[in-house]
Amino acid sequence: MGFPKLTELKEIITALIKGPYTSGFPYKKIKVPDRFKGKPVFNEDFCVGCTACVSVCPAKALEFKDEIYNGKAKRVLKIRWDRCIFCGNCEANCLTEKGIKLSSEFDLATLKERDSLVQEIEKELLLCENCNEIIAPVDQLFWVINKLGPLYTSNTTLVFFKQKFLNISDSVKKQENEILRSDRFSLLCPRCRRKVVFIS
Repeated sequence: MGFPKLTELKEIITALIKGPYTSGFPYKKIKVPDRFKGKPVFNEDFCVGCTACVSVCPAKALEFKDEIYNGKAKRVLKIRWDRCIFCGNCEANCLTEKGIKLSSEFDLATLKERDSLVQEIEKELLLCENCNEIIAPVDQLFWVINKLGPLYTSNTTLVFFKQKFLNISDSVKKQENEILRSDRFSLLCPRCRRKVVFIS
């Protein structure tokens, strides 16, 4: 067994004086760089429920489910951190640029069930007044109206949606699936609007 060289001896003395190079994780918190890619987190205030993040997720860590119950509809968006590869595609393709963000948290080891590594948010959906099909999430329509400003009045659905929100429009009671000329002034999905414009 040979004796340590002078450079190795120098490293040993430096390590004894300055302390170890390692960070002390997991007992001490690590300060990560500003552009670090940690787990993605939904921000419910800015997410509009457009599902752009779901369509670009390569690991299928993001998913959504639409539920309609008693004439009310909601979209449940879910992120599974146990599947996530922290690629950042969801943040890069977010419509509002703030709906989903990569956090600085990366330590996701757990002894609990995998269901603890899940975040869910719910968004209200707007339904067609004729066929009860989903038109779009309510928050997404508000976002589009704010983005377009006065130009939103060129879109019939957005105009009637805003009127309904301001309580200045009434729904007309009619037979189920009956298309009338008065339906032009209702909240309709694209299929029903086409029927109203071209058939009635």
